[in-house]
Amino acid sequence: MDYQYPIDHTWTTDEIIDVIQFFQYIEYAYEKGISREMLMNSYRRFKEIVPSKSEEKKLFNQFEEESGYSSYQAVKKAKEASEDEKIKMK
Repeated sequence: MDYQYPIDHTWTTDEIIDVIQFFQYIEYAYEKGISREMLMNSYRRFKEIVPSKSEEKKLFNQFEEESGYSSYQAVKKAKEASEDEKIKMK
């Protein structure tokens, strides 16, 4: 990994950790696969920290530019998946 996670320096340490974990789960979705439940729980926590759709989009775009991984597509696939499905992006 040769990139940085998009973070807001006004967040608390716990919020930064939770947002980084969410982006790590996006990586897992592309690299190994991850349970839908883990990804969606992490996304729900991300939305508590970043409730604004425009801010979410900005962070997702920054992460995709850095990593090449689309958070939007991974979350979309997780939302459409059945409850105990594993999310594996191509």
